[in-house]
This record gives sequence, structure tokens and C-alpha cells, in this order.
Amino acid sequence: MSAPLAVQVVPAAAASRIGKAGFVIGIAIVAVVAAAALFGNALLPADPFTQDLGNRLKPPFWMDGTESAHPLGTDQLGRDYLARLVYGARISLLIGIMTVIASGLIGITLGVLGGFFGGRVDDVVLFAITTRLSIPVVLVALAVVGLLGSGLGLVVATLGLLLWDRFAVVARATTMQVRTLDYVSAAWCAGASTAHILVKEILPNIASHLAVVATLEMALAILLEAALSFLGLGVPPPLPSWGLMIAEGKDYMFFSPWVIMIPGVALFTLVLGINLVGDGLRNLLGTERLR
Repeated sequence: MSAPLAVQVVPAAAASRIGKAGFVIGIAIVAVVAAAALFGNALLPADPFTQDLGNRLKPPFWMDGTESAHPLGTDQLGRDYLARLVYGARISLLIGIMTVIASGLIGITLGVLGGFFGGRVDDVVLFAITTRLSIPVVLVALAVVGLLGSGLGLVVATLGLLLWDRFAVVARATTMQVRTLDYVSAAWCAGASTAHILVKEILPNIASHLAVVATLEMALAILLEAALSFLGLGVPPPLPSWGLMIAEGKDYMFFSPWVIMIPGVALFTLVLGINLVGDGLRNLLGTERLR
């Protein structure tokens, strides 16, 4: 009996170590990108908007013909690519965070109300979730931004109104689990109001589950913004969104492939880091029971 137990324990321990390592790597990636977004442009001498047509398409430092003043080269208008990449990190994180806040407010409110009250309130919430799931996010986002015009605020509002369904589903399910537990009954017996129970008792005990959803939604929002910007319907130029940088560089990709490779790798790395953080949070919080 001892041998089969050893065979089962070793893979589980290895998987746990891999999960923790991925969590640490994800936090490191997100921390580096956040630090670059906050302080990068203040430390870099180059301006992300200054054009220099005499220095167009200068290669990055690992290629011949580079310039020390532009370690990641320049784009088709002679703008410093490192400065634009750092500024693009700010745009991506801002859109991801603001989208999560907007969609979280909508989805968590609906989910908690439906899960707590049940009955007709829950029926309305389920109908709203079903309706939202039947809407193709990318097509609607393209239609809205195409009709109303591109802009940072409009992109955030559009994505926030389209990405709340996961928050609602998780908040509803977890609220239905905790609403019958002893501490909620004790709050009722103590004369606490419904608002107090929802804010002070329900929300703190489902927050860990919602944090995992927030990381997934943030990564999805960043990818959707990049897709919209690539199609010319996201953040308007000259703001250096990573998706817009890829779109602007696609005409030069055969002769200067790094113009799409650099923002593409940056986008992939950021989304990977956020997903690793989400997986790590799920593993850390998945074994905890609602109190």
C-alpha cells in the first residue's frame, strides 16, 4: 500500500511547486510592467510622441545599425520605441483596471442581489446573465466603437458593459452558499439591516473568489483593447497602445519584423503574467472553505 501512496503524493507536490513558481513569476511580470507604467517615462529621456523622420525604423540593440539613444529602435515616424512601449503599458493597465472596476460593479451587484434574495430577483438576474451571454462581445464592441468613435473612455465603458457576466455568475453562486451560514443568521438575529449583511458579511467572504475572476477579466480586457486598437477602433493615435503599435507596424513587418514583434511580445508577456497570478490565486484560495 505504501508504493501507490508515494506515486500519488510526488506529482501533487511537484504540481504545487510549479503552481507556486508560476504565481511568483506572474507577480514579478505584473510588478515590472506596473513599475514601468508608473515611473518609466519619468526615467526615460525620450518622448513617446516626438517624431524624427531622419531616424525612421532604427533597429533595436541586438541588430546592426542601432543607436544608443534608442535601445529598442524607432518606429516608422522616428519615435522612440522603448518610450512608446512603456507608455503603452500604462494604457493597457489603465484599461484593464478600469474595465474590471466597471464590470465588477455591475456583475457583483447583480450576482449578490440575485443570490441573496432569490425568487423573482434571481430570475431577473439570470435573465440578464443569459441575455449578456448571447451577445457576441467582439462584434458589439466593434459596432459601438465604430458608431460612436474611438476613445479611451468609450473603450473602457464598452468593455465594462460587456464583461460583467463572470462576476455575476461567481457572485451569485458564492452568495447562495454563504447566505445560509451561521454568521449570516447571527447578524439577522442581532438586528442587522439587509445592507449591512450584504456589505459587511456577504461581500468580504466571497471577495477571494471575485479576485480570481478579476484577473481573468483584466487579461481579457487588455486583449480586447489590443484587438480594437489593431482594427483602428480602440485607443486613437498618437497614444501608443500596444495593439495600435502592431497595427502601425504591420506594413513594415517583412523588412523590420521587430516593429510588431516587440509590442506583440510585451502584450503576450503581460497577459501571461496576469493569468499566472489568477491561476496562483485560484490554487491558493481553492482549498479554503467559506467560513
